[in-house]
Amino acid sequence: MQYWIPKALAVSVLVSLSGCNVFINEAHNERNYRTHEGVKTPPSLSQPEQDPVYKMDVGQYDNNPEATNYRPPAQVLTVAKGSWVEEGDKQARIYFDKNDGIVDLDEFVWDSIKAVIAENNATTTKEDKLLGIIETNWYSIIKAEESWLWGDEVSENQERFRFTIEEKSHQRTASLRAELIDFKGDDTLTDLLKQQLEVRALNQVVAEFDYRYRQLEVENRKRQGIISLEMGFDNKGNAALVTEQSYDAVFDRFSGFLERLSFTIVEIKTDTGLITADYNKPESSVWDSIWGDEVAQLPIEEGQYQILVSKTKEGGTSLTWMDDKGETLEPGTMNGLQQALEAALIQRGIKI
Repeated sequence: MQYWIPKALAVSVLVSLSGCNVFINEAHNERNYRTHEGVKTPPSLSQPEQDPVYKMDVGQYDNNPEATNYRPPAQVLTVAKGSWVEEGDKQARIYFDKNDGIVDLDEFVWDSIKAVIAENNATTTKEDKLLGIIETNWYSIIKAEESWLWGDEVSENQERFRFTIEEKSHQRTASLRAELIDFKGDDTLTDLLKQQLEVRALNQVVAEFDYRYRQLEVENRKRQGIISLEMGFDNKGNAALVTEQSYDAVFDRFSGFLERLSFTIVEIKTDTGLITADYNKPESSVWDSIWGDEVAQLPIEEGQYQILVSKTKEGGTSLTWMDDKGETLEPGTMNGLQQALEAALIQRGIKI
């Protein structure tokens, strides 16, 4: 089974095709800014009366035709489970707490750094596991933007970074710091740009740490029996879903799992292990996707189904799916059903 976890989502939006030295807009040229002065009356007329309470000074504006780009400092993203930052920390640094399943925390962070370096097609110039230091060769943390309209490219800056891991004596918490140690390119390296580059490099490692830990959680769940449904056969040779879990454990919990997938339990026969349930496809809304409450759509038609829970010869449990007439579902349908149920188990983290 392949379980894909997206590491990163990059969205590029083309705002406008105007400009590009083809259409010139002079609306904001400094010569077009004028200060509104008070009303001037002809010498033959009296100046209009003005209440001194509401009199305002004529505004003076210093127009600078050169655009100034103001950007806030970048933020360290604590997207990984168990990650946190110290408020007011001026360095690009994050802390990781040791989550369940991680054997060696600093080793886990180390491997995440190496994966990010490899992903950027870079190499290391220094690796010291004892001190927890990795220094990289040159690579571009911000890739060049290519214009499809003119075919030109924006030149890339290149950077070298030092990553430092510091593990607490109790080995339950480790910090990771990113430092820019060298820079070359057309841009001027300001303090703000330096901070943004360091945080971006750090956030890449945080995202990789999160990705790897999610994979580890999936593997742990498999070992614990949370995700254990596979295609197989029951004792009669019918296509069925098979799990290594015991019959009693599956039979007690499977009906509750079905109810979470829009099934309505009609009858449960404990003596034969037969569960009868009606399936109605869920009506999803945009709010369900926003709050993560979307119910999985199963690749079967609405109607009544019978699920026969039986012990296998190997000591596990089989789930044989039948329609309302007692006919076993086709292997192709069973295969699609297995994938949908497995995805639902992963999403909900449900034990069966």
